[in-house]
Amino acid sequence: MASFARSSLLRQAASLRTATPSPIFQNASRIAAFSASSRRNLLPPPPQVIQGGVNDAAPIPSPSPSHGSYHWSFERLVAAGIVPLTVAPFAAGSLHPVTDSILCGLLLIHSHLGFQVLVTDYIPKKRFPTARKASSWGLNAVTALVGLGLYEFETNDVGVTELVSKLWHA
Repeated sequence: MASFARSSLLRQAASLRTATPSPIFQNASRIAAFSASSRRNLLPPPPQVIQGGVNDAAPIPSPSPSHGSYHWSFERLVAAGIVPLTVAPFAAGSLHPVTDSILCGLLLIHSHLGFQVLVTDYIPKKRFPTARKASSWGLNAVTALVGLGLYEFETNDVGVTELVSKLWHA
Protein backbone atom coordinates (compact mmCIF):
# COMPACT_ATOMS: atom_id res chain seq x y z
CA MET A 1 0.00 0.00 0.00
CA ALA A 2 1.27 3.43 -0.82
CA SER A 3 2.39 5.70 1.98
CA PHE A 4 -0.04 8.50 0.99
CA ALA A 5 -3.06 6.26 1.63
CA ARG A 6 -1.74 5.01 4.96
CA SER A 7 -2.28 8.30 6.82
CA SER A 8 -5.90 8.61 5.63
CA LEU A 9 -6.65 5.06 6.79
CA LEU A 10 -5.21 5.82 10.21
CA ARG A 11 -7.34 8.97 10.43
CA GLN A 12 -10.47 6.96 9.60
CA ALA A 13 -9.67 4.36 12.25
CA ALA A 14 -9.07 7.06 14.85
CA SER A 15 -12.36 8.81 14.07
CA LEU A 16 -14.31 5.56 14.52
CA ARG A 17 -13.21 5.19 18.13
CA THR A 18 -15.40 6.71 20.82
CA ALA A 19 -14.11 9.41 23.12
CA THR A 20 -15.70 8.00 26.28
CA PRO A 21 -13.46 5.86 28.46
CA SER A 22 -14.21 2.26 29.23
CA PRO A 23 -16.32 1.69 32.39
CA ILE A 24 -13.41 -0.23 33.87
CA PHE A 25 -11.16 2.84 33.79
CA GLN A 26 -13.71 5.46 34.93
CA ASN A 27 -12.90 4.97 38.63
CA ALA A 28 -9.16 4.57 38.09
CA SER A 29 -8.30 8.12 39.10
CA ARG A 30 -10.24 7.83 42.36
CA ILE A 31 -8.63 4.48 43.17
CA ALA A 32 -5.14 5.72 42.33
CA ALA A 33 -5.52 8.73 44.63
CA PHE A 34 -6.39 6.51 47.60
CA SER A 35 -3.50 4.98 49.52
CA ALA A 36 -3.77 2.93 52.69
CA SER A 37 -0.18 3.43 53.82
CA SER A 38 2.16 6.36 54.02
CA ARG A 39 5.28 6.57 51.93
CA ARG A 40 8.29 5.33 53.85
CA ASN A 41 11.85 5.12 52.69
CA LEU A 42 13.40 1.81 53.70
CA LEU A 43 16.92 3.18 53.84
CA PRO A 44 17.96 6.80 54.15
CA PRO A 45 19.80 8.20 51.16
CA PRO A 46 23.58 8.11 51.41
CA PRO A 47 25.47 11.30 52.15
CA GLN A 48 25.72 13.51 49.09
CA VAL A 49 29.28 14.83 49.09
CA ILE A 50 31.12 16.22 46.10
CA GLN A 51 34.89 15.90 46.26
CA GLY A 52 36.95 18.34 44.23
CA GLY A 53 35.83 20.86 41.68
CA VAL A 54 34.46 20.87 38.17
CA ASN A 55 37.83 21.26 36.46
CA ASP A 56 39.69 18.63 38.51
CA ALA A 57 40.95 15.69 36.50
CA ALA A 58 39.53 12.27 37.23
CA PRO A 59 41.93 10.12 39.24
CA ILE A 60 43.70 7.47 37.18
CA PRO A 61 44.01 4.14 38.98
CA SER A 62 47.41 2.51 39.15
CA PRO A 63 47.88 -0.42 36.75
CA SER A 64 47.44 -3.80 38.36
CA PRO A 65 47.52 -7.28 36.79
CA SER A 66 44.69 -8.49 39.02
CA HIS A 67 42.33 -5.76 37.81
CA GLY A 68 41.68 -4.49 34.32
CA SER A 69 42.14 -6.35 31.07
CA TYR A 70 43.85 -9.36 32.69
CA HIS A 71 40.95 -9.69 35.10
CA TRP A 72 38.43 -9.47 32.25
CA SER A 73 40.35 -12.07 30.21
CA PHE A 74 40.46 -14.42 33.20
CA GLU A 75 36.69 -14.07 33.69
CA ARG A 76 36.07 -14.89 30.00
CA LEU A 77 38.45 -17.87 30.19
CA VAL A 78 36.64 -19.26 33.25
CA ALA A 79 33.23 -18.74 31.62
CA ALA A 80 34.38 -20.43 28.41
CA GLY A 81 35.90 -23.30 30.39
CA ILE A 82 32.63 -24.06 32.14
CA VAL A 83 30.81 -24.82 28.88
CA PRO A 84 32.69 -27.98 27.82
CA LEU A 85 32.95 -29.18 31.41
CA THR A 86 29.16 -29.15 31.80
CA VAL A 87 28.62 -31.19 28.64
CA ALA A 88 31.64 -33.55 28.79
CA PRO A 89 30.51 -35.93 31.56
CA PHE A 90 27.13 -36.49 29.93
CA ALA A 91 28.41 -36.72 26.35
CA ALA A 92 31.25 -39.12 27.18
CA GLY A 93 29.14 -41.21 29.53
CA SER A 94 31.68 -41.28 32.35
CA LEU A 95 31.32 -39.37 35.58
CA HIS A 96 34.92 -38.87 36.69
CA PRO A 97 35.59 -37.20 40.06
CA VAL A 98 38.44 -35.07 38.67
CA THR A 99 36.21 -33.59 35.97
CA ASP A 100 33.51 -33.04 38.55
CA SER A 101 35.85 -31.28 40.97
CA ILE A 102 37.25 -29.03 38.22
CA LEU A 103 33.69 -28.13 37.22
CA CYS A 104 32.80 -27.31 40.84
CA GLY A 105 35.93 -25.20 41.24
CA LEU A 106 35.26 -23.24 38.06
CA LEU A 107 31.61 -22.70 39.00
CA LEU A 108 32.70 -21.43 42.41
CA ILE A 109 35.29 -19.06 40.91
CA HIS A 110 32.80 -17.88 38.26
CA SER A 111 30.14 -17.16 40.89
CA HIS A 112 32.61 -15.39 43.17
CA LEU A 113 33.87 -13.16 40.36
CA GLY A 114 30.31 -12.30 39.32
CA PHE A 115 29.25 -11.35 42.84
CA GLN A 116 32.50 -9.43 43.31
CA VAL A 117 31.59 -7.29 40.29
CA LEU A 118 28.18 -6.62 41.86
CA VAL A 119 29.79 -5.48 45.11
CA THR A 120 32.25 -3.30 43.21
CA ASP A 121 29.58 -1.70 41.03
CA TYR A 122 26.77 -1.15 43.53
CA ILE A 123 28.63 -0.41 46.77
CA PRO A 124 31.12 2.37 45.94
CA LYS A 125 34.17 2.53 48.20
CA LYS A 126 34.10 6.32 48.36
CA ARG A 127 30.52 6.56 49.68
CA PHE A 128 30.24 3.38 51.76
CA PRO A 129 33.73 2.39 52.94
CA THR A 130 32.63 0.13 55.82
CA ALA A 131 29.74 -1.48 53.92
CA ARG A 132 32.05 -2.17 50.98
CA LYS A 133 34.65 -3.82 53.18
CA ALA A 134 31.99 -5.82 55.06
CA SER A 135 30.41 -6.94 51.77
CA SER A 136 33.76 -8.02 50.35
CA TRP A 137 34.66 -9.99 53.49
CA GLY A 138 31.16 -11.47 53.60
CA LEU A 139 31.46 -12.56 49.97
CA ASN A 140 34.84 -14.16 50.69
CA ALA A 141 33.40 -15.98 53.72
CA VAL A 142 30.37 -17.24 51.78
CA THR A 143 32.61 -18.38 48.91
CA ALA A 144 34.83 -20.31 51.33
CA LEU A 145 31.77 -21.85 52.98
CA VAL A 146 30.29 -22.91 49.63
CA GLY A 147 33.69 -24.30 48.60
CA LEU A 148 33.80 -26.37 51.79
CA GLY A 149 30.24 -27.58 51.14
CA LEU A 150 31.08 -28.56 47.56
CA TYR A 151 34.19 -30.40 48.77
CA GLU A 152 32.11 -32.34 51.30
CA PHE A 153 29.48 -33.08 48.66
CA GLU A 154 32.11 -34.30 46.19
CA THR A 155 33.99 -36.52 48.67
CA ASN A 156 31.16 -37.89 50.83
CA ASP A 157 28.25 -37.99 48.37
CA VAL A 158 27.60 -38.61 44.68
CA GLY A 159 28.96 -35.34 43.25
CA VAL A 160 27.40 -32.56 41.24
CA THR A 161 27.26 -34.22 37.81
CA GLU A 162 25.80 -37.43 39.23
CA LEU A 163 23.20 -35.36 41.12
CA VAL A 164 22.25 -33.52 37.92
CA SER A 165 22.05 -36.84 36.08
CA LYS A 166 19.79 -38.33 38.76
CA LEU A 167 17.56 -35.25 38.81
CA TRP A 168 17.36 -35.24 35.00
CA HIS A 169 16.25 -38.88 34.85
CA ALA A 170 13.92 -38.70 37.86
